[in-house]
Amino acid sequence: MNTNSRLERANDNAAAFWLAQARVHGWQSRTRPGLTAVRCARTPDDAHRIVLTRPYGEPGSVEQELADLLAEWSTVRCTVEDPYGGLDLSGLGASRMPLMPVMVRDPGPVDGATTVLPAVSEAHGGGVLTVDEAGGGESFAMVEWAIVEGFPLPARQPWVRGEALPEQLLDVPGWRGWLGRVDGRVAGTCLTYDDGQATGVYWVATMPDWRGRGVARAVLRAALAHAHPDRPATLVATSLGEPLYRKLGFVEQARTCWWTRTSVVPAE
Repeated sequence: MNTNSRLERANDNAAAFWLAQARVHGWQSRTRPGLTAVRCARTPDDAHRIVLTRPYGEPGSVEQELADLLAEWSTVRCTVEDPYGGLDLSGLGASRMPLMPVMVRDPGPVDGATTVLPAVSEAHGGGVLTVDEAGGGESFAMVEWAIVEGFPLPARQPWVRGEALPEQLLDVPGWRGWLGRVDGRVAGTCLTYDDGQATGVYWVATMPDWRGRGVARAVLRAALAHAHPDRPATLVATSLGEPLYRKLGFVEQARTCWWTRTSVVPAE
């Protein structure tokens, strides 16, 4: 069995993405070959994140391991990413979300992308669309704001600067933010995280007033062209984003099953 395929590279990047946040926030984490768990802990009911990164043998043993971990961490809410689809976490009070494609884009040039930043184009319907890398200060704060409000991240609302994405994340090697503006107004954003093997794309967000105007495409073009274009790029696609990602050269590797739990299972 190939355990270092494009799918596993995507899984590893997702695990590293959450571990980087754990280090900056000071969150507890646990890793073993094939599994990474992060105890996101702004408030007691913040959703903990668990990523399965390698194929597993007996699903029951993994389900028991997760049950023990959730009990140890007093987990109320959680999201478990299972790219292999063999788990049944309904007994832990979790609900299965619609399957989503794990997608990978091979290294190579990005059609329509410029070699310099900021990238300047015209938004559909008019307006000057610029995309640039977000450094520290106000620009990264606007990346955080756009993700919290536009992705959105309801658990992080109302937005408090630095609470979801502390600026210190930019000190983590490979962590970068990208910001699109139309006539100077924040219109869209995304994050990329390069772990040395692949560049993961996360939290692609377009503000409601600018949807359907080419903002996400422009932001992604800039990010893919300037965030290690010599490496594969990975992401998990929503149904809304999948057509765009396919046009940009991403190819589905598997359909991942995410389980979410929003409350503790009552004791019998």
